[in-house]
Amino acid sequence: MNKINAVITAVHGEVPEKVLSNFDLEKMVDTNDEWIISRTGIKERRIVNEGETLSDLGAKVVKTICEKKGISPLEIDMVIVGTVTSDHRFPSTSNLICHKSGATNAWGYDLSAACSGFLYALVTGQQFVESGRYKKVIVIGGDIMSSIINYEDRNTCIIFGDGCGGVLLEPSQEDLGIIDSVLKADGSGKEYLNQKLGGSAYPITKDNVGHPDMYVYQEGRSVFKFAVTSMADVSAEIMERNNLEGEDVDWLVP
Repeated sequence: MNKINAVITAVHGEVPEKVLSNFDLEKMVDTNDEWIISRTGIKERRIVNEGETLSDLGAKVVKTICEKKGISPLEIDMVIVGTVTSDHRFPSTSNLICHKSGATNAWGYDLSAACSGFLYALVTGQQFVESGRYKKVIVIGGDIMSSIINYEDRNTCIIFGDGCGGVLLEPSQEDLGIIDSVLKADGSGKEYLNQKLGGSAYPITKDNVGHPDMYVYQEGRSVFKFAVTSMADVSAEIMERNNLEGEDVDWLVP
């Protein structure tokens, strides 16, 4: 029997309608359009309207993927959501997305790994498909970062926005699909990028509501240096493992 490979057969993304431009941010913090573009390349980011949730965006992703494939949401076996801004601590956003999209035969869960979340979730979904037990697995990566950003902190508010994207993984015995992956983690840099307040180690109380620790903190230079070095290292590792050279790579998406 040929090996089962997990193949991405459909892709869709959703962003809110509301736009927060660099010019809007000029009125909120000490920054300007030229400064933001020169350092990040970002011109605008999308922000949810009041009452709009990650599960709302995720449900649209599931519905549209099913429409593109000409299948019913009832055919979806599993939904994995990579996020650090779930609608609630529980029930899971995956569960709410399944309910709102009509994928009520599916099960799933949220996976919390911040920037690495979608990649971790994708490789996890790959394993479920390649086990032979699941035929249609949707993997979603999304966040409502506006819910945890301090819009008085120019180090973070210029970077993050809200959005959601997903892929459908299906099995194939052809020579295509997800070829390989390298996943790593390093908890030693927790002081450089974190949201301290709100977990069991530092719970929210009536006395600390509104404290800056409620929001994302980022020490930009340290994070940038680590990210660039680490991504270069794992890229080299995975190319070497698969006998590839740099010129063999057509697209690199950091």
